[in-house]
Amino acid sequence: MITDKSGAQLVKAHAYGNDFVLMPADQAAAGAGRAALARALCARHTGVGADGLIVYAADGRMDLLNADGSYSEVSGNGVRCLAAWLARERGLRAGASIDITTDAGVKRLALLSVDGARYTFRAAMGQPEELQKRTIEVDGIPVEAITLRVGNPQCVVLGPVTQERLHTIAAKLAVHRVFPQGSNVELAALEAPDRVRILIWERGVGPTEASGTGACASAVAAIAYGGASRDVQVTAPGGTQRVEWTGDGIFLTGWAELVFTGARL
Repeated sequence: MITDKSGAQLVKAHAYGNDFVLMPADQAAAGAGRAALARALCARHTGVGADGLIVYAADGRMDLLNADGSYSEVSGNGVRCLAAWLARERGLRAGASIDITTDAGVKRLALLSVDGARYTFRAAMGQPEELQKRTIEVDGIPVEAITLRVGNPQCVVLGPVTQERLHTIAAKLAVHRVFPQGSNVELAALEAPDRVRILIWERGVGPTEASGTGACASAVAAIAYGGASRDVQVTAPGGTQRVEWTGDGIFLTGWAELVFTGARL
């Protein structure tokens, strides 16, 4: 295991291209120093490169910082990335489960399969909260949006999924005044009752290849307001995840892959 300048051990992992650096909590800076550490490690050209930094404890507790050093309550893909690393460290096999404690509660992940460095889980993400349809004005134009919380704030716009709309409507919604702490934003198109396609503008990051909580939010929005079934495949640029919305809450199924252990020299 290589270490960074402070002697901290690092792990790089991703889920569908949504990537994270993992660092043990007892080796990470605290306070403002942690935000600076996140910015340095997540920098694409001068650091390890990632969408976020996960600071974790051996018991599965995690804190998440976005690439810009800002705080985030939870990440569906990040939870899986940490679970994959802990599963490897503990020698877990298919059929086992692992609990990850986040600021949005404990997420229990059932390990479905292990294929080399790739671990597939079905994660219990909890019930959606504060689900509502609302009109938000963007540059003087009313936009019909569905807002909710899936542990973190989400804003879903059903309709055309284009890069132009991602960099205009979605980017501006992410920092809109109606979201004092910012919001993750998804453009979502219902292509079939069991299939949703999305593009993501993630709070504190920008466009990402995938988002676990974004997939959950998009599925809930499409089910509640678009006529989708309660078991859908949600496709982002990085790949497809399964989202089920049952009486017991939202369940997110997908993989995470361990990329390397290492650090800056």
